[in-house]
Amino acid sequence: MRINSIELRLLRHFVAVAEQKSFRAAAKKMHVSQPPLTRHIQQLEDALGTPLLIRNVRGVALTDAGAIYYDEAKNILALNEQAAERAHLAGQGQVGRIDIGVFGSAMFDTIPRIVQQFRARHPRVEVAMHDMDRDSQTKALRDRRISVAFNRLFADEEDLQQEIVQTERLHFAMPSRHPLIDGVELGLKDVVDQTLILYPHISRPSFVDYVLRLFHQRGLQPGTIHEVDSLVTALSVVASGFGITFATDSARYLKLPGIQYIPIRKVDGAVLDLTAVYRSGDSSTLLAAFLDVVRGFSVRSKGTVRKGRRS
Repeated sequence: MRINSIELRLLRHFVAVAEQKSFRAAAKKMHVSQPPLTRHIQQLEDALGTPLLIRNVRGVALTDAGAIYYDEAKNILALNEQAAERAHLAGQGQVGRIDIGVFGSAMFDTIPRIVQQFRARHPRVEVAMHDMDRDSQTKALRDRRISVAFNRLFADEEDLQQEIVQTERLHFAMPSRHPLIDGVELGLKDVVDQTLILYPHISRPSFVDYVLRLFHQRGLQPGTIHEVDSLVTALSVVASGFGITFATDSARYLKLPGIQYIPIRKVDGAVLDLTAVYRSGDSSTLLAAFLDVVRGFSVRSKGTVRKGRRS
């Protein structure tokens, strides 16, 4: 027998003999007969090329080599048990790591709550969140660098599936002293002559296109438009008193001084879906466990899956 082919069973038998200090007691503990147990120890000694035990009438004692091998054998067996336990837990979605692509205002509300609940259910799973735009999320999903992404206005793709997590109402974010703030709601027609601060100006079609489509569906043509990089930038511009912008329910958690959020009238249909996107056919147990939590946050079509199609 070569050293690198020693079976774990032999290590278990050696550890039992070393701890019981007797072949007979070790055989009884391991529920085996004594002759094969003795042969196993001999096989170990032959493979290692050195005696591990001193046999005497009182039982057995460890040689210097045996004492070292005993410590290492226990470590090996413990590591094997740990590996088996972790593999079992991984198969149940209880350990491992899940990488998530995130973007936009949902980071201020929904996504943190989803992650918090997932961590409460699966405390031994590492959750890594990566800030990336929609195009980067799509590429990262296909490259298997992330398991799931959260975003809005995802195009249908053949190899990706989408699930609606949350449908949010849109609001106007306005300077707190704006003259239009005199009621509980405003319509798109009320702001058509206002300067609009829209975002982001990348990854078209984008939220900018969505907002413009809302106006056009109502037969309205907005006036001056300024495009900026992000929601935070847009809100900062609005807080300075220049223009108004659009914000989801989640975005209202950004309490910037000088800004007031006014709901857009429901008749204008200004709502936006937050979707979770993942690879079609992904059989990951961790992903399934995470999606179980995600589905608990759906407020419209719970568990509805929108399969990708060629665009």
